[in-house]
This record gives sequence, structure tokens and C-alpha cells, in this order.
Amino acid sequence: MRTIVEADEAESGKGFRYRIGVCKRESRETKHQIRMVVAAAPELKDDGRAIWQEAKELTLIFAKILRRPGRN
Repeated sequence: MRTIVEADEAESGKGFRYRIGVCKRESRETKHQIRMVVAAAPELKDDGRAIWQEAKELTLIFAKILRRPGRN
């Protein structure tokens, strides 16, 4: 995720928050795309579940970062 690297290198708190917001949005979109793939190809359900879980965890991490005080 190139956006995470860009967030880490952001020169301002506002830039950091913006890029972490993009990361969160992308991880949510990934969850949706995985659901669509599994609906089209049910044989990928097990693999899709693992990837979906990882995307969910990333979404939660990014949400937590956005809620915390500090660099924001």
C-alpha cells in the first residue's frame, strides 16, 4: 500500500490524516471487491475469507489511527 508510505512521509498532520483516510477507504473497498469475487466464484470462499479478514483488520487499524490524538 503505497498510501501508507505516503502517510508516514506526510509533512503535516492534515496530510497524514488525509492519507490514512484514503487507506481506510481502500481497505473497505477491498472488502467489497472480495465479496463480489466470492459471489462470482464460490470455490474461492476460503481464500477470500482470509483476505477479507485482513482487509477488515486494516480498516479497524486505520479507523483507530484517525480517532487518536497526536500527529493528527
